[in-house]
Amino acid sequence: MKPYILPILLQVIGILVIIAEIFIPSLGLLTAVALIIFFYSLYLVFTTISTTAGMVIAGLDIVLVPMSIILGLKILATSSLSLKRELSKQDGVVSQKEELEAFINIKGKSITDLRPAGMAEINSQRVDVVTDGEYIDADTPIVVTGVSGNRIIVEKSE
Repeated sequence: MKPYILPILLQVIGILVIIAEIFIPSLGLLTAVALIIFFYSLYLVFTTISTTAGMVIAGLDIVLVPMSIILGLKILATSSLSLKRELSKQDGVVSQKEELEAFINIKGKSITDLRPAGMAEINSQRVDVVTDGEYIDADTPIVVTGVSGNRIIVEKSE
């Protein structure tokens, strides 16, 4: 058997193990195995072939290992292991509670100081509210000016 076949085979196995690490969560165990394979392959090249061949293989490792990691990540992005579905309003996914929309233009009273966030009582319900940056004392009349996501935006009532 030629002395360069085993180190090259070990290099290919090492790259495959690194790509497997991307798909199989092993807490770094596969990475350690790949490093051992790479170092043993380099040891074989330096001791059985020549120092020049060892330097060439080490240089190829420096280039090919990051390229294989990038390739593995690109494969992962297109594989069935990754989430391809977007959550959208057309699919019925709603990020805010629908009952919050009913609070717009309703008056209430701040329970805590709003600096700018705090608690308020609106329609006999305690809710978290925020202001547009202004400070509002506790027990101050407020009015809901908007709802953004799950945030209820209020300001002082006249």
